[in-house]
Amino acid sequence: MTTDDQQHKDRDADAQGLWDADLQNEVDSALSDASLLDIDLFDAPAPSSEPTAEEIRRGTVVAVQRDDILVDLGGKSTGVLPAKQLGDDPVPSVGDDIEVIVTGYDEAEGLVLLSRKGAVRAATWETLTVGADIEGRVTGHNKGGLELVVDGIKAFMPISQIDLARVEDEDLPSFLNQRLRCRVSEIRRHEESLIVSRRAAMEQEAAEAREELLNTLAVGQVVSGTVRSIMPYGAFVDIGGADGLLHVRDMGYARINDPKEVVHEGQQLQLKVLKIDRQEQKIALGLKQTLANPWTDAETKWPVDTIVSGRVTRLADFGAFVELAEGVEGLIPISEMSFERRIERPKEIINENEVVKVRVMSVDTGRQRISLSLKRVGDDPWLGASVRWPEGSVASGVVTRVTGFGAFVELTPGVEALVHISELAEGRVQNVAEVLKQGQTVDAKVLSIDEDRRRISLSIKQLAMMPDYTGAGSDEPEPEMPKRKRKKPLKGGLDF
Repeated sequence: MTTDDQQHKDRDADAQGLWDADLQNEVDSALSDASLLDIDLFDAPAPSSEPTAEEIRRGTVVAVQRDDILVDLGGKSTGVLPAKQLGDDPVPSVGDDIEVIVTGYDEAEGLVLLSRKGAVRAATWETLTVGADIEGRVTGHNKGGLELVVDGIKAFMPISQIDLARVEDEDLPSFLNQRLRCRVSEIRRHEESLIVSRRAAMEQEAAEAREELLNTLAVGQVVSGTVRSIMPYGAFVDIGGADGLLHVRDMGYARINDPKEVVHEGQQLQLKVLKIDRQEQKIALGLKQTLANPWTDAETKWPVDTIVSGRVTRLADFGAFVELAEGVEGLIPISEMSFERRIERPKEIINENEVVKVRVMSVDTGRQRISLSLKRVGDDPWLGASVRWPEGSVASGVVTRVTGFGAFVELTPGVEALVHISELAEGRVQNVAEVLKQGQTVDAKVLSIDEDRRRISLSIKQLAMMPDYTGAGSDEPEPEMPKRKRKKPLKGGLDF
């Protein structure tokens, strides 16, 4: 065995070790019915000498011929670049600068052999190695992938290696006669064929583009992007070489339950870069940050004490949220829902999607909070309370609640007063329920009233000290304190 044969065999063994086992099974299955040896291809060309050097150089175009472009590299060095490497790009003019790669030297002509930066060099059996980037033309397809010609060398591309996205069998004819940039995955010299992967080349290009983008991207920068996929928590957006996450909370100022309400696949967006994690290669994007903030002039739009309308968006145990405008919600606390009765849950008074009128109680632009009141839209029963129930007068009402420290008495719908346990009777009261019952109508003396704090204190025991009180307002007899029972009979006296 010659030295060259041994080298070829060693390289084939190395390539086989790099080849994924699953992909190998896919290739074998695809080629079971159509061997690459049966494909009508050109014979492999004779080997050519390997390039003597490879480095990126910048030169100036000094002449443009039909098939070649002469480039001045400086230092009395002139190189020749094949015009066909330009592909569909325009031919440079004399005087234009161009980046090239030195691939060798032609001693006979005294010219440096050049290749365009990023161009794929011609493939020969002597220069081909696993991992090399080459270019081939699609000549056919079978059930497992594409058949190609790479400078006269036959090649096969498994269907899973055609694109980053999934390719179906019915899509294969669309690749016919296309020239594809791909990477050598396996060299089969005994079959004079190659196994190539376009996906590997695309992944490498994507990685390089992502790295370049991450190096130039800055927080706060506004970028253009295309929505690639949508998830329940947000959308992934391609911003030109890298995907960023547009989280659902950053899609708008309004509450969004489903990202599909705002974006769709393929949509073009202008987004702001919120965060960059270069180590993890993660980018956070925002859409609402590019829009006007509706909270900016909230104090002007919704002044305190004005009556406004809004839609109830959701109910919570502590209140209801009302949308005043897109992206602006105010809260009606449960204590601000009704004067007439005590509310346990907001749904007793209000429903979701209901349009209501509310009074603006406070606006905090910095914290983006607005406090609203439903019960203060109409007349306030506390207005003029000190005139209706002045201190020292007798008030009549219904017991609404009995607690351990006293009883609440409703004087009129929306106005409750407290009779403290110490003001129930002359003697010591151990249990309020022994004296007052819920629903009972009682009279009491007004001890104090504070309209601003909405508090009234009453006393039942002090009614007896009022000379003009007749008890006409009560439907219950004045409570009597239980008499103390004698535990044992007294001794002494006469027995009959």
